[in-house]
Amino acid sequence: MEKISYDNVRGLILALASSIFIGSSFIIKKKGLIKAGASGTRAGSGGHSYLKQPMWWVGMISMIFGEIANFAAYAFAPAILVTPLGALSIIVSAVLAHYFLGERMHIFGMVGCVLCLVGSTTIVLHAPHETQVSSVKQVWNYATEPGFIVYASFVFVLVGILIYHYQPLYGRTHLIIYVGICSLTGSLTVMCVKAVGIAIKLSFSGHNQFIHFETWIFTVLLLGFCLMQLNYLNKALDTFNTNVISPVYYVMFTTLTILASIIMFKDWNDQSGTQIAMEFCGFVTILCGTFLLHKTKDTVGSRVGPNLLDMSTDAIARNSRQLEL
Repeated sequence: MEKISYDNVRGLILALASSIFIGSSFIIKKKGLIKAGASGTRAGSGGHSYLKQPMWWVGMISMIFGEIANFAAYAFAPAILVTPLGALSIIVSAVLAHYFLGERMHIFGMVGCVLCLVGSTTIVLHAPHETQVSSVKQVWNYATEPGFIVYASFVFVLVGILIYHYQPLYGRTHLIIYVGICSLTGSLTVMCVKAVGIAIKLSFSGHNQFIHFETWIFTVLLLGFCLMQLNYLNKALDTFNTNVISPVYYVMFTTLTILASIIMFKDWNDQSGTQIAMEFCGFVTILCGTFLLHKTKDTVGSRVGPNLLDMSTDAIARNSRQLEL
């Protein structure tokens, strides 16, 4: 058996550290959101009082460290090693939620998480490698081709419909609204991250990419997409159970990101029938896991008495006040 390279070991360690930081950030930020909701307008209701909570900022810093570690991991190890390890953040979130948030997970919820992990990993392992790019202008050319313009337009239209039509009606009762907005936007965020990353790398090597307007367009889009993701992820965390948010968000984000990458860089031209079949099987597995997760929420929530799994933050606060009385 071929010995694993030193670079791969460093990439593996960074990817594991990333999962721990990101998985922990979900729990820490939700603790901050709960505290903020007790003294001000909740994020799920459009408030931003969580910005005054030190606990929320600790969670935010943890997520930033995780993203930095994840970005660094790709510099040492291939994507086929790093990307699937992102699923470990789901396990970290589930374990910490059990001990620090009192969020119990039904056995079928555990099975659902496993199915989501298996399905997502299958898609990632059989997804084509991205085409190597050497300049921001090359990425811009990919982004302005008809195929990706159609995809980006679809994302913008669907996100607009979710925000302005479905969110007011179903945002607080259907997890898919907030997570869908985050995931759709996230697929475009990753494309911008790649473009900006290439610009930084080439600039450090002596080829300044920040003199090109394309670099600044990607940078502005990146900041805008990140802020939108952060806003709606906070709404999701403040409204729904962490054990459900983490795997569903991971599944949707991973799937849409792979789709965006395939369309933008046309890596699907080299796909074999076996690879396509495995990707389809992975997608079906993900659907099964997502279904189990939602059914688990309904099943556990239907038991007698208040249950944190099916309660939003304001409901938890109300029950706490009633118990004190």
